[in-house]
Amino acid sequence: MKNKLNGHALQREIGLFSATILVIANMVGTGIFTTSGFIIQELKNPQTMLLCWFVGGIFALCGALCYGELGAIFPKAGGEYIFLRESFNKWVGFLSGWISLIVGFSAPIAAASIAFATYFFRSFALPMGFKIEIPLLGINIITISPITLTAISIIIIFSLIHYHSLMFGSRVQNVLTIFKIVFILVFIISGLCLGNGSTCNFSEGIDLSTVFQDKFAISLIFVSFAYSGWNAIAYVGGEVKNPGRNIPLALFAGTFLVICFYLLLNVVYIYAIPANKMSGVLEVGSTSAVSLFGDNISRYFSGAIAIGLMSVLSAMIMTGPRVYYAMAKDGVFFELFGSLSKLHRTPGFSIFLQAGIAILMVITASFDKLLLYIGFTLSLSAMLTVVGLMVIRTRQPKLSNGYKTFGYPVTPLLFILGNLWIIYFCIKSRPVTSLFGIGTIGLGALFYLYFDNKKRIRNNKKG
Repeated sequence: MKNKLNGHALQREIGLFSATILVIANMVGTGIFTTSGFIIQELKNPQTMLLCWFVGGIFALCGALCYGELGAIFPKAGGEYIFLRESFNKWVGFLSGWISLIVGFSAPIAAASIAFATYFFRSFALPMGFKIEIPLLGINIITISPITLTAISIIIIFSLIHYHSLMFGSRVQNVLTIFKIVFILVFIISGLCLGNGSTCNFSEGIDLSTVFQDKFAISLIFVSFAYSGWNAIAYVGGEVKNPGRNIPLALFAGTFLVICFYLLLNVVYIYAIPANKMSGVLEVGSTSAVSLFGDNISRYFSGAIAIGLMSVLSAMIMTGPRVYYAMAKDGVFFELFGSLSKLHRTPGFSIFLQAGIAILMVITASFDKLLLYIGFTLSLSAMLTVVGLMVIRTRQPKLSNGYKTFGYPVTPLLFILGNLWIIYFCIKSRPVTSLFGIGTIGLGALFYLYFDNKKRIRNNKKG
């Protein structure tokens, strides 16, 4: 493989339709089918939960509008790594790339694969079978079971698909995402029109006092995880046709459509299941299907959700490696990961690195802890990126001569303040999870010092 992975440049092959599909595919997945049970457990109130999804959607839309401008200015592979490198400096960019590697993609891929396996087993009514746990200091650090083995298998399959070629991967992606969109629309319409639900589940009034409590902010972390992916097309900016137009349009259109889907899906969940029965449920999608249509039809819905989760897995496996590729090309990551397959024109080593980290997370982390860890750390990275947009506007106003963020400066300020609010309450209420997020960033800083020192030594030898 080594002598095959030595190409030079990514190709611009992604049009507006595929770009929008990629945004939707990255967003709609694990979060919407798994987090509402955790959110209602925190908030206890269905209307407050809907408000939480709406607020999270507004934050995501603000972020998408800001990233659209950054993507138009810097239409390159790498996303936040490129944006922060240009707005601040290379080490800040590296930390965002490091966060993308561990938290932005590998951890969500792990979470999505676990959710896929759970829904897959439920769809076919398969027995969970054996479960092997390996403890360390009284804590189970490794878990091997049919669920984890299935999750690992699906990660490997899609990594190989996206290693094969961008065109083949995009086609698989488009088919899976179109299926997911059609399924969601069918589920919403049939659930509300034909399902055995109850409007009494909405009778409890909204509790606005909860908005200013820790629980609402913690719930927003789950929501922000579900909305994560709105920035997806920015990571493959170097492969988008007419990027100055298509990147902002894809980010806005994809994010807006997903907000509508999420609000309607949560209305269906509430219509199907009373708050006390939804509380803490992981497979909230299939549980609501059971309530609405009975056990027989619900199996088919679980299977459809599993296929939908394959779409988000595929999208993240496709976009993430472009970040590590960009870092390696800049000399702040291992040179190996800056290579392209000569035959397939894809960043093969980066794809397999990401798959390896995701597989490690599948066997070592529980689902809900993964969600909080992802949400907290990504909020930090995305917030700093939007701060970077304001820095660029101030220092280099001539750079932004195409698409400009709608509602500037209110839009970026709303996004920054919203994320600060989430981060503050997460540190206050979940200090251990927050420490893991901060520790991940600290480890990234050590890696940057290593690569920077290595680059200086190499430059000195050349000089």
